[in-house]
Amino acid sequence: MAEIKDPENTILMETTKGKVVIALFPDLAPGHVARIKELSREGAYDGVVFHRVIPDFMAQTGDVKFGKKGGADFNPGRAGMGGSDKPDLKAEFSATPHVRGTCSMARSQSPNSANSQFFVCFTDAPWLNKQYSVWGQVIEGMDIIDQIKKGEPVSDPDSILSMKVAADA
Repeated sequence: MAEIKDPENTILMETTKGKVVIALFPDLAPGHVARIKELSREGAYDGVVFHRVIPDFMAQTGDVKFGKKGGADFNPGRAGMGGSDKPDLKAEFSATPHVRGTCSMARSQSPNSANSQFFVCFTDAPWLNKQYSVWGQVIEGMDIIDQIKKGEPVSDPDSILSMKVAADA
């Protein structure tokens, strides 16, 4: 397992394909890191599907409203259109590049619309640089991310079984 230097700023994500470890960047995107940790601690991401997975680009998940299997509002046809009941976040764009393993917040056209959805880059995506809030980096398990079922939408999608802050595990 990857060496976890800062358990309070590390996410352990168990998916239907296996375990993924993500180092958080609180200095880069403090508001986004706080939201990821808050929703993880609430169990909001547990059961959420990967609803948009584009080969050679990214795997998107995090719709805690419409994308949570077993949730009151679960609707595979609407997965990707929802978020949490928390307010949207102010953009925290940075010069940190979107490279393989980058974890970044999804949003609508509005820069300040990120809420709970996020994506993991399969490969470098320089056109996203300085336009999306980077909040973490996969430090173990990119081989697991690579195995997530592809599609837009994904038929019988993979999901997050559990997502926890390492300090709580």
